Amino acid sequence: MKLFYTGPVVNTEMLVAMLEKHGIAATQEFADPSLPDDGDLNRLANVFVPEADYDRAHQLFYAPREDEL
Repeated sequence: MKLFYTGPVVNTEMLVAMLEKHGIAATQEFADPSLPDDGDLNRLANVFVPEADYDRAHQLFYAPREDEL
C-alpha cells in the first residue's frame, strides 16, 4: 500500500468512497493512532491505495481534466 493523501477525516472518508466506486481498494488510518477516537472530523487521517493502482488514482483525482474550460 502506498500513501495517497493525508487530510481531515471528513475528506478521507469521502475519498475512500470515491476510490472504491472506481474499483480501487483504498484504506484509511488515523495519522496519530494514539489520540482517542472522539468523532472529531478534523482529525488527520491517511489514505492508502495499492501500489498497482496509485497511478490510476492519481490520474482520477489530481490530473487536470481536458474536458473543462
